Amino acid sequence: MHDARHNLKVDGSRLWATIQETARFGGTPEGGVDRLTLSVTDGRVRDWFRDACEAAGLEVAVDELGTQFALRRGRDMSLPPVACGSHLDTQPTGGRFDGILGVLAGLEVMRTLDDAGIETQAPLMVVNWTNEEGSRFAPATMASAAYAGLFTVADIQSRRDAAGISVGEALDAIGYRGPEPTGARAIGAFVELHIEQGPILDAEGESIGVVDRCQGVAWYDGTVTGFESHAGTTPMPRRRDAMAGLAEIALAAEAVALAHGPAAVATMGEATIAAPSRNVVPGRIAFTLDVRDPAQATLDAMEAALHERIAEIGARRDLAITLDKIWSRAPVVFHPEVVAAVEAATRGLGLAHRRMVSGAQHDACNIADTVPTAMIFVPCKDGISHNPAESATQEDCTAGADVLLRTLVALADAPRSQSASTVSGIGANTQSSAEPSS
Repeated sequence: MHDARHNLKVDGSRLWATIQETARFGGTPEGGVDRLTLSVTDGRVRDWFRDACEAAGLEVAVDELGTQFALRRGRDMSLPPVACGSHLDTQPTGGRFDGILGVLAGLEVMRTLDDAGIETQAPLMVVNWTNEEGSRFAPATMASAAYAGLFTVADIQSRRDAAGISVGEALDAIGYRGPEPTGARAIGAFVELHIEQGPILDAEGESIGVVDRCQGVAWYDGTVTGFESHAGTTPMPRRRDAMAGLAEIALAAEAVALAHGPAAVATMGEATIAAPSRNVVPGRIAFTLDVRDPAQATLDAMEAALHERIAEIGARRDLAITLDKIWSRAPVVFHPEVVAAVEAATRGLGLAHRRMVSGAQHDACNIADTVPTAMIFVPCKDGISHNPAESATQEDCTAGADVLLRTLVALADAPRSQSASTVSGIGANTQSSAEPSS
């Protein structure tokens, strides 16, 4: 990069103002944001984003699942764009930084380049992926997963929320079922800026997390079946108490995660008694289990240990226990050259940083299946997210946007291979326009 590009930085005050402005779409009295995907408020913030992008000279398109693509033209339009972005939807008890920081920082990058009169070799693009959160429709990160070929468009459009409204119907209701086939748009590289949603950067006083991988995750549904009996007349040794068995399973899951640490985690997030009553020994309980680790070998070992512990609990307590894996996502290692570009940009800015693993799933974890990808983390106070108390500083948001700016420019201006379809050997997405198979 020549001197003008080397010294380039975003307008942190302008970025901060857009963060506060967009927080009014679904803003709550507690200072958070309730902007469920494809809701009326989501439609309004999408309209705002479209208008802001067009005012910045970007060309905005929408695909069949409502994902927005805002393109800034480059000198060589035959090259696939170097993209950034994240999501605009939130949890019902969300904050004003989760997801939207990555989208607004991308917009600020484009504005900064315009202010400086800089044209990149490859085009640049900002993406708003539909339904990252998964709080209204399952699965989470559905649009990026469909882009990567993990689900069909028809499958995703048929998914329904608790009120029975389908994704397709919700898209139509806010006018965001776009004409562009999902997966048709090539991307040369993708960089997602996000708050960490964990406590490490904040606790250690570091400004930037250079994220080089996403940990794997496995979801299980389980049941514990014993025998309903009278709470007052059934002696303790004669009980087949499903709740007591569930308690042991929860503790076993905790012990397995601790034994496979330090990164392994296990969470029993749901438990439902089939016929709850104050004076009945529970006879059947359904539960869920979420298990995560950056290494597939560790996930496999944890699964084996869980089955072993559950078999022992069931035999000892005379309970029938099932544990079925209903979904899993293998660990994702991000592209080393994109990660290196993020790290080089961070060092060039003199920012304190560290390599990190993403504990949460993000759109980038799906996109990495077909596009060279990396992530940038910035601190959030006390690691709190999915909560109105979610907080990040203007300084840290600006630092993350500066890293994003320099990373995108470096990738867009990098030397091309002989085929002119790669950036320093980074391959472009070659997915066809045909509907991907799940």
